[in-house]
Amino acid sequence: MNPRTSLSNIGLATVLLGAFLSIADFFIVNVALPTIDSDLHASPATLELVVAGYGTPYALALVLGGRLGDLFGRRRLFMTGMAAFTAFSLLCGIAPTAGALVAFRSLQGLSAALMVPQVLATIQSSCDGGRRARAIGLYGATAGVAAVVGQVAGGAILAANVGGESWRPIFLVNVPIGLVGLALASRFVPSTRSSEPARIDVAGTLLLALSVLSLLVPLTEGRALGWPAWSIALLALVLPALWAFVAVERRLERTGGHPIVPPSLVRLPGMHRGLALAVPFFVGMGAFFFVCAVTLQEGAHLSPLDSGLALAPMAVAFLLASLSTARLAARFGRRVLGVGGAIQAVGLVVLAFDFVEHWPHVTPLELAPGMVVAGVGQGFVMPLLFGFVLAGVPAARAGVGSGMLATTQQIALALGVATLGSLFLSLSSASSLGVRDAFVVVIAVQVVVAAGIAAGSRLLPEPARPAPVERVAEPEPMLEAA
Repeated sequence: MNPRTSLSNIGLATVLLGAFLSIADFFIVNVALPTIDSDLHASPATLELVVAGYGTPYALALVLGGRLGDLFGRRRLFMTGMAAFTAFSLLCGIAPTAGALVAFRSLQGLSAALMVPQVLATIQSSCDGGRRARAIGLYGATAGVAAVVGQVAGGAILAANVGGESWRPIFLVNVPIGLVGLALASRFVPSTRSSEPARIDVAGTLLLALSVLSLLVPLTEGRALGWPAWSIALLALVLPALWAFVAVERRLERTGGHPIVPPSLVRLPGMHRGLALAVPFFVGMGAFFFVCAVTLQEGAHLSPLDSGLALAPMAVAFLLASLSTARLAARFGRRVLGVGGAIQAVGLVVLAFDFVEHWPHVTPLELAPGMVVAGVGQGFVMPLLFGFVLAGVPAARAGVGSGMLATTQQIALALGVATLGSLFLSLSSASSLGVRDAFVVVIAVQVVVAAGIAAGSRLLPEPARPAPVERVAEPEPMLEAA
């Protein structure tokens, strides 16, 4: 491979930094919502929008971001997305009202959607063989660790009350990190683009946006607002919009066009079977971190910092387990994913018993055994899911494949908060159940999901030989000059 177009270790760390920032920022606000509420006097619906206002635009634009990277250059889109993400993080940190914070969070989510698809696409197009597998494993590790670190860092920053600014530094900390990332990207991230650039699928993009909005917006806001008529009407649009989207994409590919979600790509065994397992996995993950934050702070009355620290053993266990997945998968194949699902289920059961036994005086130390076991299981599952989904994707279509995976991940995380999170809030306010019992019910659902992933892993194809590395374009002259 040409050294000018191969991904160095510093380049890999740089693109992974972009992935880390985008995922951590989805979770970092969980521990800060009560403080934002008291400072900006936000309504419950507005507080949910602080989370959904980031996640929904993020999910909407991810596939489009991947296509734009294929078309205009992945380094260019990565740097554009990181620059915009940094700018809107600054604006979130100085937002004067709750409405302004929601608006800036939405733009921050759109920026992340430009940046994140370029991470896996760059890895796919500038790494080969075992190095590609290891890099994808590191991406999976980054995604999992970022979810936990986001909440730990959020609690630590709130506890520090930097400059007396309360919650604002959780956004402002992105500014220096983003500037460093931009400087590194301009020097160490290779300039790649698809050797088969495609036009933007306008009709498919609009129908995909309508489908995602019709699902996520009412599920996120409907309960808080008492299920108004518009939320029911939007939910009724989901199936017709999806049917129209599939019909348009099939016709476009059949006539030689370039659909934003190519049906031929979805039909790849690793893609559709891997995504079928990824959806419940990320639904459970999104719900777990949301429900944990509420249970530990409002039920067990832990501080934001202690709430975040309770998750730290999971982050360490996840990282250590995920670093071994590429080597284990090379030897044992898909069985590693099945074992990971089973281990995660055991860890969740241990965690539920810890809450029942020690409630309401739970401490991070008492929860550590369950967190460690569940973290090991997740560390085996997530990187391998990414690897199975992307294994057969040609390098020329890496941006589209990466965008599809990232979109699925983001939609599933938001669905977890909207569905299992809403179930938890409803049960915890019922007269017969409290916060602890509602938490145990949600954990029981997640145990079933983890067991299903362990069983479903048998349907995945064994890891295939990596797709050939594409020939990449020369660096863009304007960026080189810059």
